[in-house]
Amino acid sequence: DSDAIMVGASTVRRDDPRLLVRSEDRQRERMAAGRPRSPMKVTVTATGDVPPEAAFFTAGDVEKLIYCAQSSARLTVERLGALATVVPLGDDRMTMADVIEDLGERGVDRLMVEGGGSVLTQFLVDELADELQLVIAPFFVGESGAPRFVESGRFPWTASRRAVLADTYRIGDVVLLRYALSDRSRAPAPGEHRAPGEFRARS
Repeated sequence: DSDAIMVGASTVRRDDPRLLVRSEDRQRERMAAGRPRSPMKVTVTATGDVPPEAAFFTAGDVEKLIYCAQSSARLTVERLGALATVVPLGDDRMTMADVIEDLGERGVDRLMVEGGGSVLTQFLVDELADELQLVIAPFFVGESGAPRFVESGRFPWTASRRAVLADTYRIGDVVLLRYALSDRSRAPAPGEHRAPGEFRARS
């Protein structure tokens, strides 16, 4: 359902994600609804240090956007301007609020933010996310230097202000938890039951 999917530059460097819809059935569904086969790709970078050979650029024919601060715009355009649209925001620092405002002006109504930890932290700390999806997997990662879900921050959801658990369902051997984080989410009312996948939230 997403119009765009976002990852941070470190995720592009480390994981080299393709960020494409894999299912041919879902591709057909998107096209029947007047959407491209896969969502627009979006990344953010403070320095322009994103490898041009990354699958973010080379895989798929969808639109690609790179957000950067004004201070690194020249370097980013020189390095990546032929591969994607470079959008400078702010002076020395851009905010995720600036990014989603610009995306909204480009027609993006629903944004999926896949990570990494720095980007997710900014969205959550600044209360920019309407929905959080967490998958619990049946194994442990014990390395102290392994990437974490979020970084340090003052998160708005606490023991006295809890997020609303909107949905849970099983996918193979993992469990997906969907939390409503804002009033813009269409979370079920107390006592209301919905089928898995029926919960929706807007960006």
